[in-house]
Amino acid sequence: MCGIAGILDIKRKPENHVLLGMTGIMRHRGPDGEGIYIDGPVGLGHRRLSIIDLNTGAQPMSNEDCSIWITYNGEVYNFMELRHDLENKGHKFRTKSDTETIIHAYEQYGEDCVKKLRGMFAFCIWDAKKKSLFLARDRLGKKPLYYFYDKSRFVFASEIKAIISDRRIKRELDLSAVSDYFTYQYIPFPKTIFKNIYKLPPGHFMTVQQQSPEQAEEVSINIRQYWDIEYNPDYSVSEHDWVDGLREKLLDAVKVRLISDVPLGAFLSGGLDSSSIVAFMSRVMNQPVKTFSIGFEEADFSELEYARKIAKQYGTEHHEMIIKPDAIGLLPKLAWEFDEPFADSSVIPTYYVSKMARENVTVVLSGDGGDETFAGYSRYASACRFNNQMSLIPSLFRHIVFGGISSLMPYGMRGKGFLRHLTLTPFEYYKGMITQDDHYFEELFDKDVMKIISQSKSDNGFPGNNNDVLEQFYNRYPDADYLTKIQYLDTKTYLAEDILTKVDRASMLCSLETRAPLLDHELLEFAARIPSEYKIKNGCKKYIFKKAMSDFLPPEILNRNKMGFCTPLIHWFKKDLTGYAEDMLLGERCRNRGFFNVKFIESLISNHRLKYRNLSSNIWQLLFFEHWCRNWLDS
Repeated sequence: MCGIAGILDIKRKPENHVLLGMTGIMRHRGPDGEGIYIDGPVGLGHRRLSIIDLNTGAQPMSNEDCSIWITYNGEVYNFMELRHDLENKGHKFRTKSDTETIIHAYEQYGEDCVKKLRGMFAFCIWDAKKKSLFLARDRLGKKPLYYFYDKSRFVFASEIKAIISDRRIKRELDLSAVSDYFTYQYIPFPKTIFKNIYKLPPGHFMTVQQQSPEQAEEVSINIRQYWDIEYNPDYSVSEHDWVDGLREKLLDAVKVRLISDVPLGAFLSGGLDSSSIVAFMSRVMNQPVKTFSIGFEEADFSELEYARKIAKQYGTEHHEMIIKPDAIGLLPKLAWEFDEPFADSSVIPTYYVSKMARENVTVVLSGDGGDETFAGYSRYASACRFNNQMSLIPSLFRHIVFGGISSLMPYGMRGKGFLRHLTLTPFEYYKGMITQDDHYFEELFDKDVMKIISQSKSDNGFPGNNNDVLEQFYNRYPDADYLTKIQYLDTKTYLAEDILTKVDRASMLCSLETRAPLLDHELLEFAARIPSEYKIKNGCKKYIFKKAMSDFLPPEILNRNKMGFCTPLIHWFKKDLTGYAEDMLLGERCRNRGFFNVKFIESLISNHRLKYRNLSSNIWQLLFFEHWCRNWLDS
């Protein structure tokens, strides 16, 4: 893995010290080397974490006549196969790196080169002959790519902090993005927390073109999608054949991710997904797999006993660590690394397991993506039950009768919420499971701030208001079944912006590369053909995946309830950290910003102290935002 950065400036030649500042602030992404290239209005920068071709893979890298230059972050697993094809077409190679393969693929196929790449990547190519930049991001969004654009100047990087290290770029807070954060726990693409800084969406590429001499003061950008999941369930295939095909695809996805010139291991939570990865790694590798697990003192949050079972079964070289409440001290560091507010507290164990792994290896495989691909979340089964039940009652009847009665009941009256619940559409029901409701916002934000947020939503274009962010993906396949719709929605939002962002930032903070076989695009395309009836069957989540792994994992792993990679915030805040939250969120520094209704935050913390209330996630979300403000707004 690496960090990339660059500038296209029509009015002023990029300065060496600016590019060095951009790459220097991302040193954790690439501690093994640094490179800068400047050509007229363009400057490219790179930080390298050496994984493949340790001696000759330095970047930025060029083709033979130096007309094409690349700065690249990622791994292309099929680069040797692609290289062979390109050599047969007459291309000459000077290195053994996947980086050079992308250069020649661009020469041969142009923009379509991204369709040839199997892996995770974010890169920028400077085509000196065309006077244009070509930037691309992998299909699922495993690797980040941010950019700033103001018509005469285009700046990009792997992290926002590299972009705003350029003092010419203002840190202007986007309040609609703040609202998004408190809605989803993250900020969906293409927005970021800052105005005029954007994310390139997963599965997209963009061209940045210098205009004609008559328009020499401007650059234009054009963004296009090159890949998406196509759901075409095939009912002609038997269950037995789906199982065999899935095993074959998974084994191949694991095998191609074992290409490395540095030590390699695996995260092992003890859940189905990570256990499956370790099982298949053990089949392929000629030495014990190095495995890494995290646990907690709170037994109801710890999965170590299950991880140990798999480690013993496959004879892995096993490492584990117990995380304690003082891990909350990591918050300021995380708020700096993430650049944007990020409310998923499982970043704490993700960071610690990455840190432990990096002491032993440079690359790890993870089980990320299995729940979205094979329907592993409990909310999927719950949402499907609701959809089936509500389909028996006419929508008009539900709205008139249940909705009418609910509207006449005073707020807080027992049964009001249940009756309103019965009026929801299937989409509204699922949205309610994964977002905060409007009442929470009305209470949380200062009234004047809430007015500005409401106005900014109505003024914004894509992706529009909060409803549209999810609904645009829910409606992408109108003829698809309900389970497919919500799986697709999660893959395009929660997976990309929460899970993959968390893993990238936490692991790269430790200079560790993480690979996800269950997010291999060929495996996803295969899974998209499996009918939903094989994903949740008779209430069994991940049914077909469990069948495929039944010969490799014990029943206690296959049949256990999903725990998730959770942090025991409920215990930590009730025992030790409520005072910390009060100091941070009710202190003068936070109050003076004027974002929030102080009385509501006081009641939030007070209510959490009650035995029957668990508001730890809300408190964590506010704490992360406060630390983010101290890093990026106050400095």
